[in-house]
Amino acid sequence: VQLEESGGGLVQPGGSLRLSCAASGFSFSSYHMSWYRQAPGKERELVALITTSGGSTTYADSVKGRFLISRDNAKNTVYLQMNSLKPEDTAVYYCYRRGNFWGKGTLVTVSS
Repeated sequence: VQLEESGGGLVQPGGSLRLSCAASGFSFSSYHMSWYRQAPGKERELVALITTSGGSTTYADSVKGRFLISRDNAKNTVYLQMNSLKPEDTAVYYCYRRGNFWGKGTLVTVSS
């Protein structure tokens, strides 16, 4: 199982970023996928989850209405569209699959 995140970077408050997680080594369409984040000095937290077909999603209250999780099972990729970014969204964002499989993370910094 391999999960590789990309798309992080520095963005101003109010800006947008789209994260991608390319998955390999397993039957991607058979697994729910999640995004987590860990801010400096804080515990890792669930940001969003998407079911196998993409028909159902769940979000942390702190990102509802601003973030959108999606997936493309043909490309074995899960996305996190992040809009109206705030400084408190600054964190390392991780892709996760059940069974304790994590990517290495991608850093998102929201700052002016």
